[in-house]
Amino acid sequence: MTRLADYFVVVGYDHDKERSGSGSGKIIHRFPEKDWDDVPFHQGLELFCQPGGWDLSSQRTQPSFFVSVLTDIEADRHYCACLTFHETVSMTPKKPDDVETEEEGGLVHHTLMFAPKSIALISRLDYFETFRNCLGIIYTVYIESMNVQLESIIGNLLGSVHIPPPGGPQVRFSVGAGDRQSLQPPLNGAIPVSRNTVAMLFQQLGIHNVLCLFCAALTDNKILFHSSSYSRLTDASTALLAILFPLKYSYVYIPVLPNALMEVLSTPTPFIMGVHSSNKSEIQELLDVVVADLDSGYLSIPEHLNLPMLPDHIYNRAHQELTLVLSPDLQNADCAFPPPTPSPSLQPMLDKEIRAIFMRLFAELFMGYRSCLTIIRIHPEPVITFHKGLFLFERGLSGDDFLQKVLGGMSFQTFVQERGPPFRICDMFDEISANIQETLLQEGRKAERIIKNVQDIARHLFINENPNPQPYSQKIPKPCDGAFTRIHIPTFPRIDCVRVQEVIDDGVKKASMKAQLQTIRQPKSQFVPYGPPAGNITAQRNIINNNARRLEVLRTCVNSIFENKILDARKTFPAVLRSLKSRVVRNALTRELSTHAHQNRAMLESQQFDLIVRLMNCALQEDACSEEHAVATALLPLTASFCRKLCTGVIQFAYTCVQDHPVWASMQFWQATFYSDVEKNIRALYLPPDELKADKPDLNEAFTASPDVVRRTQGLLYDKSALEIAAEQIRIWPAQSEEERNEMISNEESTVFSQAIHYANRMVYMRVPLDISKGIKNVFSHEGESGSSNISQSIGGSDSLDGESGFEEGDSSDPAGSVIRFISKFVDKVCSEGGVTAEHQKSLHQMIPGVVAMHIETLEAVNKESKRLPPIKKPKILKPALLPGEELVLAGLRGYLLPDGREEGTGGNLGGPQLLPAEGAVFLTTYRVVFKGTPCDIQACEQVVIRSFPITALTKEKKVSISNTPHIEQYLSEAVQLRACTFQLMRIAFDEEVNQEKIEHFRKTVNRYRYPPSVFSMFAFNGVTTTNTMLQTHKQKDKTATLRKFASRTFLRGSSRKPGLKNKQMSRKGQKYVLPGEPLAVPRRATLPKPPLQDLTDSRPNSLYEEDDIIDESEIEIQTSTLKASDTLSADKLMDRPYVQDYQRLGLGSPGSTRQKSTEPFRISEVNLHYNVCRSYPALVVVPSTVADESIRKSLGKCHRQSRFPAITWRHPRTKALLLRCSGFHGKGVMGMMKSQVVQNTSTGTSTETTRSIEQEKYFQSIVANTPVGSHHNTDSLVSLNSVLTPTSEATGSPPQGSESPRKVGGGSSAIYRAMTGIRGSGGKGMNSFRGGQQPEGGQDAKDGAVMPTSAHKAALYVFGEKSQMKAIKTENFPKCDFIPCDFNEVRHVKASFKKLMRACVSSAPLTDPEVSFHKLVEDTEWLLQIQNIMQLAGAAVDLMDIQGSSVMISMEDGSDFTSQVVALTQVLLDPYYRTIDGFRVLVEKEWLAFGHKFTHRCNHTAAHQGSGFAPIFLQFLDAVHQVVNQFPLSFEFNQYFLKFIAYHYCSARFRNFFFDSECERFEYGTLFEDSRTKSGKIGERGDGTSKGIQIKSLWDYIDSIHLKTPLFYNFLYAPSIRDCVLRPYSDIANLRIWDYYINEDLRTGSTYDREVVTKATEPNEENEEGPLLPTDRRIINGCYDNIQEAQLDMFRWLLEEMSHLETDLCHFPMKWKFVWEKLESPMELQSTRTTAASEMVKQHGTSLHKKTTIEILTKGKEGSKSQTQPHHFETHSYVTPTYCDYCQHLLWGLVKQGYKGMKCSECGYNCHDKCQNLVPKQCGKVKISRESSFRQSQTSMEDVIRVTPQSTPMISGGQTTPTYYDHSWQSAQVSETRTHEGYLWKRGALLKGWKQRWFVLDSTKHQLRYYESKEDTHCKGFIDLSEIESLQLSAVALPGAPKKAEEKAFFDLKTIRRVYNFLADSKDHADEWINKIQECL
Repeated sequence: MTRLADYFVVVGYDHDKERSGSGSGKIIHRFPEKDWDDVPFHQGLELFCQPGGWDLSSQRTQPSFFVSVLTDIEADRHYCACLTFHETVSMTPKKPDDVETEEEGGLVHHTLMFAPKSIALISRLDYFETFRNCLGIIYTVYIESMNVQLESIIGNLLGSVHIPPPGGPQVRFSVGAGDRQSLQPPLNGAIPVSRNTVAMLFQQLGIHNVLCLFCAALTDNKILFHSSSYSRLTDASTALLAILFPLKYSYVYIPVLPNALMEVLSTPTPFIMGVHSSNKSEIQELLDVVVADLDSGYLSIPEHLNLPMLPDHIYNRAHQELTLVLSPDLQNADCAFPPPTPSPSLQPMLDKEIRAIFMRLFAELFMGYRSCLTIIRIHPEPVITFHKGLFLFERGLSGDDFLQKVLGGMSFQTFVQERGPPFRICDMFDEISANIQETLLQEGRKAERIIKNVQDIARHLFINENPNPQPYSQKIPKPCDGAFTRIHIPTFPRIDCVRVQEVIDDGVKKASMKAQLQTIRQPKSQFVPYGPPAGNITAQRNIINNNARRLEVLRTCVNSIFENKILDARKTFPAVLRSLKSRVVRNALTRELSTHAHQNRAMLESQQFDLIVRLMNCALQEDACSEEHAVATALLPLTASFCRKLCTGVIQFAYTCVQDHPVWASMQFWQATFYSDVEKNIRALYLPPDELKADKPDLNEAFTASPDVVRRTQGLLYDKSALEIAAEQIRIWPAQSEEERNEMISNEESTVFSQAIHYANRMVYMRVPLDISKGIKNVFSHEGESGSSNISQSIGGSDSLDGESGFEEGDSSDPAGSVIRFISKFVDKVCSEGGVTAEHQKSLHQMIPGVVAMHIETLEAVNKESKRLPPIKKPKILKPALLPGEELVLAGLRGYLLPDGREEGTGGNLGGPQLLPAEGAVFLTTYRVVFKGTPCDIQACEQVVIRSFPITALTKEKKVSISNTPHIEQYLSEAVQLRACTFQLMRIAFDEEVNQEKIEHFRKTVNRYRYPPSVFSMFAFNGVTTTNTMLQTHKQKDKTATLRKFASRTFLRGSSRKPGLKNKQMSRKGQKYVLPGEPLAVPRRATLPKPPLQDLTDSRPNSLYEEDDIIDESEIEIQTSTLKASDTLSADKLMDRPYVQDYQRLGLGSPGSTRQKSTEPFRISEVNLHYNVCRSYPALVVVPSTVADESIRKSLGKCHRQSRFPAITWRHPRTKALLLRCSGFHGKGVMGMMKSQVVQNTSTGTSTETTRSIEQEKYFQSIVANTPVGSHHNTDSLVSLNSVLTPTSEATGSPPQGSESPRKVGGGSSAIYRAMTGIRGSGGKGMNSFRGGQQPEGGQDAKDGAVMPTSAHKAALYVFGEKSQMKAIKTENFPKCDFIPCDFNEVRHVKASFKKLMRACVSSAPLTDPEVSFHKLVEDTEWLLQIQNIMQLAGAAVDLMDIQGSSVMISMEDGSDFTSQVVALTQVLLDPYYRTIDGFRVLVEKEWLAFGHKFTHRCNHTAAHQGSGFAPIFLQFLDAVHQVVNQFPLSFEFNQYFLKFIAYHYCSARFRNFFFDSECERFEYGTLFEDSRTKSGKIGERGDGTSKGIQIKSLWDYIDSIHLKTPLFYNFLYAPSIRDCVLRPYSDIANLRIWDYYINEDLRTGSTYDREVVTKATEPNEENEEGPLLPTDRRIINGCYDNIQEAQLDMFRWLLEEMSHLETDLCHFPMKWKFVWEKLESPMELQSTRTTAASEMVKQHGTSLHKKTTIEILTKGKEGSKSQTQPHHFETHSYVTPTYCDYCQHLLWGLVKQGYKGMKCSECGYNCHDKCQNLVPKQCGKVKISRESSFRQSQTSMEDVIRVTPQSTPMISGGQTTPTYYDHSWQSAQVSETRTHEGYLWKRGALLKGWKQRWFVLDSTKHQLRYYESKEDTHCKGFIDLSEIESLQLSAVALPGAPKKAEEKAFFDLKTIRRVYNFLADSKDHADEWINKIQECL
C-alpha cells in the first residue's frame, strides 16, 4: 500500500522580495512538517508551482491546474500537482497621484492587485485526475466557505488514502467533504498509463513529426516541447514516454521547466523538456535541440543535426498502420462505391491502438534479440550481456545508423538488464515479441488483419488501465461558476498544523492495520518465451548450397597444405584467397582448420606454416568490417595451436604472425568473445553429462550440403540453450539449500575467474609484438584512406583508447606497459560484471605483469631464431637508369606496385599478361619517383615493369588500406598512394622487411623534395651555386605568396591610422615606393624596383566606370633593396629574345622611339624596360605610335589590374586587324573600398581622374584608327558575318547577301539577326540603343525596332571582358568599340575539374558501380566544356579579325591565365607560322613566358605555394591545340607527341624554361639571358639526339637536339603548300576527344618523355636482353607495356632509318633525315589546286557553323539571357517510372503516385509538378545547346562522343567487384553471347520498391544474369554477377506492391553480397525453372 499523496504544500507570493511587480514565491504551509522516512521533501518547489514567475496581476484570472515532474537524487520521479488561484492584495502607489509619468518598463501598481497562490500535492503516483479532484475539493471548501475543516481534508488526504500496488483492487474513498471517489490501480505497473495523451500528441503534431520525435528520443537527442498550456506540455512528455515502452527514458526529464531554470537547456546531455511559448525567443538560440510546437503542430530539426530514422521497411509499416488507425476512411476515399465507413475509435481506445502499433514496432525492431543474449552468471543474480555485433549482422542491419545508436544507448542497456533474465514476470511485450514474426507473415500487409491484431493489443492495454468494467458514480464538489470573479473573496485561511498532524497519524495507524488484514496476490514468475532467432537457418542452408563449389576448392587446398603437397596447394591458393571474400567460406575455413588442429596436425613445416598464416590473415582482413567478429573468435584458439619449430626448444606460434589486425585492439571484441566462452562453460556446468557429449555436431558435414544433415544439425543446435538452462536454475533456486547455493555461486565465480586468467594469457599472446623493440603494431582504420601524409599513424580511433585514464594503448615508448594497462582494463570490466571476488581480481592484476615479462622473454628467442630462417628468395632489385645529373636520394625500398583503376596492366577484360602487381623497389631521385620490378605473375615475370613520374608533379600523397591481392604471398594491410599531375598513380605496398620508420622517412623525404624552400633546390638548377642574396630575395617573395600574409605586410600596416586624421608620415610613406630612375642593373644579386606610387591622397580616375576606381595596394609588391648601376639592361640586349623577333616579323616596329619612322603606326615601347610599369609584363611591348610612354606610365597602367595595360601581340597580315591582351579593368575590391574612405576628392584628384580617362580613351582611339575595318574582304559568299544571318520579314532593311547556310540557326534566328544588327549599328550599345542619342545611319529611326545592317556600323574594336567589369562601362566615351561580356574558366574551377579528371582517367580502384562508367566520370569533370569555352572564344576572335577585320582585345581576370589561353590559341588558328615547331616555341615564349604566366605559382614549385593547389592552365592550352591538331592533321608541322612532350616537361622541373612567374623574376635570378647551347657544351652524337652525360637546361634545346637526329616530333602529313591560312575547328563536345596523354601508359620504360631513359631501357643488357625492334623481328606488343608509336614504326620513319642503315653499310656518311625529307617531291603539290564541289561545300558548312558560334557568343554577351530566352513548352505527361521533379526534387512517381500526371517540356524534357510550373526557370534548356551539337538532344552518350583508340581506352568496365574478371563493358554487346535461359520476369526496385517487368538473360559464359528494358532492347540496363550470389530460394509470402493477379508461390528471392533481389515469375513452375537454371550455372 502506498500513500496517494506524500506532501501538501501551500505556496504564496513573497511580498518581502517584491520588486517592480515581479517577485518570488514562498512556502506558507507544508504538511507533514517533518519529512517522511522513505520520501524526502523537495526543495525549490515554489519555482515549479509558478513556472512563468511570481508576478502580480491587475485582473482576476480563473484557477489553473497542471502537473510538474520532479526527479530526486535516485532518479525517481515525483509528480507535483498544482492548483493556482489569485488573492486580492492592497497596494500603495509608489508615486503621488499628481505625478502622471511613470518609470519606463515598470509595472503600474493599482490600488487593488491580485497575487498568485498555489496549493500542491506531491506524490510518487501518477493519478493526475484524482489529484485534480482533491485539490478542487480543497479550493471549493475555501472559496464556497463550506462547513468543513480544511485540516481534516488535508489530514485524510495525506494519511488515510492508501493505494494498493498494481494488480490490486479498486479503492473507494472520501476526504471528508461529502465526496465519493474511486481509484483503480493498473494491472501491470511496468506498462505506462497514458490515458488519452498519445492520441492527443498525434492530433497535435501528425504522424511523421511524432515518428521523428520518437527516433530523436531513441537516438539520445535533445527534445523540447513548447506550448501556451502547461498541461499540454506534461501530456506530450507523458505520451512520448508511453510510446517508448518497453524502453525507459534514462536522461533528464522535465516536462514543465520554470523560466528561472532556462539555462538548463544548455546542458550537454540529452533531455525531454517543456517550456512555455512565451520563451520562443530564447528557444531559437538552441542549435542542437529538436523543438516541437504543440500549438501549431510544427517540428523544427536543426539543419546540421543528422537525425537517424527507422529502417525503411519498419518505418513504412508503422506509417501504414498509423494511417489505418488515425484515418480509417483514407483507403476507401477514392472508391466509386465506398463501403460503410467504420466509425473511428473513441479517444481512449484510439490512444491504446496507437500504443499497440509502437509495441509491434519495437517487437519487430528487436526481433530475435533473445538469441543474442549471453549469460555469464546465474547465481545469485543473473548477469546477462547483449552481443550487439551478432544481432546487427544476423538482422542484416550492420550499416543502419539508427539501430546502432539505439543498441548503444542507456535505455537499451536497462532493457537488457530488466528483460534479459529468462525466468521472471512477463508482460504483453514478451508475448508480442515472441510471436511478431509469425504475426507479420500471417498479416501479409492486409489491412483487415492488421487492424484486428492492433485492436487486440489495444484492448489488453485498455484493460490494463481500466481493469474494473463496473462504473462507479463519483461525487466531487465544485465551486459555482464565476466564483473567482466575486468582489469579496476571503484569503486562504491559516491551517492548524497540529490538527493536521493528528489526522495524519490517525490515518496512518488505520491504514497499517488494514494492510495487514488485506493480502494482494502477486504475479508469478514464468519462463520467458524465446521467440524467433535473429538469423534464418533455411537461408544459411541455401548459402552453403550455393557455395558448395568454393567450399570444395577450399577443402582441397587446405588438405593439400596439411598433407605437405605444397605445389598442389599453390595451384588453387589464389582461387581460395578470392573466395574468402564470402563469409560462408571464411567460416568454413575456421572449421576446417579446427578439424586439422584436433587431429594433432598443429606442428607444421615452414612452408605449411606460411600458407596457413596467410589464409588466417586474409580471412581476418576480409572480416575486418564486420562487427560480429565471428572469424576472429574462431581463429583465436587456432593461433595458439598451429606452430613451427625454429630450433631445439624454440617454437613459433601462429599468433606472432597475425597481430597486425585491428580486431585484436578492440575491447568490444575481447569482451564479446570472453562472454561467449563463459556462457559455454556455465552451460556445461549445469548440463547433464549425456547431453554434454551430444551437444553440438561437427558442422564439417555442412560441406556436403545435405538437407538431412542440416535438419539434424538444426534440431541439435537449439536443444537446451544457455538461457533455458539458466531459467530452470533460477526457477529451482528458492528450493535449494544454503550449502547448494553457496556451491553454485562458488562454481560460477571460479568459472569466470578461470576464463579471465585464460583470456589474459590470450591477450598477452595477441598484443605483445614479436619484436618488442619496434613497439606495438599500428592499428589502422577500416576506411579506404587513412589521411594525408601529414597525419601520423595512431590508434586514436580504435577501441583501445582509454578514455578515462587518458592514455593510449599504442604507446610506442613502453609497449609492455601499454599491454598491461590494456589487459588490466579488460580484467576490471569483465570481473566486475562477472562477480569475481576482490581477492581473485587482485591476484589476477598481480599476475599480468609477470606473464607479460615471461612472454617477452620467450619472444626474444623466437624473434632471434626467426631471423635466421632461410629468407624467401626474392627478385633482385633492379636499379633504374638515371639522367645526366640525376642522383639517388633514397635507395630502393622493396615493395609491390599494386594495380589501380586502370585495367590494361591487370590482364582482365582487355587481355594481355598480368603485369600488376609487380614486385620490385621504389626509388627516389633528385628528379623522379621510380618503381622498377617484375610482375608477380609467373607467366609474365620475365618482363621489367617501370612506372615513374617527376617529383615536382606529385599532387597528393596518402596512406590507403588495401585488401587481399592475388599473387602476393605477404599480408599487406596498407599502401602509400602517390598521384601525379602527369597522370600517373603509384600504389606502393612495402615489403615486410621495410619497417615503419623507413616508410615514414620515405614519405617525409618525398614531400621535402616535392616542396623545396626555393626553386634553386630543384633538379633544373642542379649544380647552380645560389648566393644568400638570391635565396633571401626568393624567400622574401614567398612570404607574400598568400593573401593573408600579403595583407598583413601591406594594408594592415597602415590600417591602424584613425580615419579623418592626417598622417604626418604620409609624404615619407608615399616616397618609400619611389626609386631613382637610373638604368637597370644586371640582376645577379639585386632585385628590381617597383613602379612609383603617387601620393595616397590622389584618387583614381573613372577610367571605364561611372564610379571611382582605387588601385589595390595588394597588386603592388614592396621593394626595399637598391640596384647597382653597372651592366645595365638595354633594348639591344633584348633584340634576340624570341618575342621581340616575332614583333619584327609581324611588322610591329623596332625598339626605341627615335628609330620609328613617321609612317609606322606601331612601335616597340621601352616604357617597361625597367619593369617599372608592370612587373609581370615583358620589358618591350608593342603600342600605337601615337601613345606616349609617359601616358602609359602615369595613366594607362593604373586603369588595369596589376598595371597590365593593353599590349598588341599580333597583327593580321591581310585585314590589318590587331590582337591585344590586358588584364581586367580595375574594380573596387575589399581593400580598394576601405582605402576609398581615406582618399579625399581634392581638385588634384579630380584633375588626375580626368587625365587618366582621357589617356585611356586616346589609347582606344589609336587602336580604332589603326584598324581599317571592312577594307579587305574575300569573295567567298560566306566570309561575312552578316551572311549567316537568316533574313526576317520584320526587318525593313535588305538582308546581307550570300549563300544560305546548310543548316538553319533555329527558332531564334530572327532574334539573333536583330541583335547583331543592333550591336553593329550602335557601336557597342545594346539593341535599339545608340551612342549620344543619335539615330542610326541607315535612315531608320530607333523607334521602329529594326536597323539597316551596313558596314559603317561595324565595331572596329571588340573587347571581351568579364561580365562584372563590362556592365558599368561608359560606352559613349569609346566610339566604334564594342564591349562583350563573356564567361571564362576561373582558376578554382579549373583546379576542381582537373582533380576530377585525374580521378576519372587514373582512378585508384576499379569502378564497381554499373551506373558510373569511365565516360560518365569524364563528363562529370566538365573538362571538355572548359576546353570548348577556350576554343569558342578563340574562334570568335578569329572570325572578327579575319572576316570582319575588327581588332580584338582580350581583357580577362589578371591577364595571365585565361587571357593567355585564348590569345595563344587565336594566333595558332590565324598564323601558320605558329603551327611549326619553331613558331610554336616563339608563341610559348611570347604569350606565356614573356607576358607573365605564373608558372611557379600555378605548378606549386616551392613550399610557399604548397597550399594553392596545382592549376593546369598551360595544360588546357595544350589540350586545346591537340584538339585542333586532331581536326587539321595536315596543317601542323609537329605531331601529338610534341605536345605531350611539352605537357610533361612543363611541370617536370627538368628544364629551366618554365620557372618563375614573370620575365622580371627571370631577370632577377639570372636565367633570362642564359644560353643553354653555349653553357651546356656540344650536343652529343647519340641516335636520340641527347647529350652524353651533360644536363641540358633548356627544353627548346633539348627538343632541337632530338629533332635534329630523329623525326620524333615531326608530322609526316604536314603539307604547308595546301594548308589553310586560317583554321576554324569544330568546338562542339561531339568533336572533342579525350587526349590520350591522360590515359596512355608505358610500363616498359616508365616514361617516354625522358629520351635517355627510353634509350637505356630498350638497349640490350643483363637485365633486358631484348634490343630494339628490327624490321625482321616479331614481338608481341602490349598496349599498356610498350610504346606502340616507337615499337611499331610508321612507314616514313622505317624508310628513313632503312636509308640510314643502307648508307652506313655502303660506307657513306648518312644524311640527316630532314635533309632527305626536304629533297622528296611532295605528291600533294600537283593536287593542291584541285577542289571538288563536295569539299568546297564541306568547307563552307564548317565556316558557317563556326561563325554561328561567334554570333551566339556576341549576342549572349550583349543581351545576356534575354536574347536567348525561350519559354518551356509544357505538356501533360503520365509518369509510369520513378521520376523526380527537376524544380523541387520531390517524387513525381511512387507507390501512391503511380500513373501521376505531371508537366513535361516537349523541347528540353524538363519535368515538374503542375504546381511548380510557374516557378521553374523561364530558360528552356534546349537553347543552351549549340544548334549543331545535337549529341545532347539525341540519345548519344559520352561513349559515342569520346573517341579513343583501343590501346588507349581506359578501364570502362563498371560492374566489376570481384577478381573474377568478366567483361561488363559496353563493347560486350558486339560480342557473341551465350543465352542459357531467357524470359520476362517482374523485378522489384531497390529504392522505391516498385515492380517492373524486364527481359532477363542468363549467360553461363559470362556468368551473368542480365536484364533489358524489353526483348528487343540491345543494351542491358544492368546485370547480376553470379559469382556474388549467396542464396536463391522461393519467397515464403507474396511481397507488397506486386502486380495484380500475381500467384503467391511465383515469388523468389536472390541474395547477393550487395543486396536482395525480389523476382516474380508468371507461375510457380516458371519460378522453379529459373531457380534450377541459375543454380546450374553456379
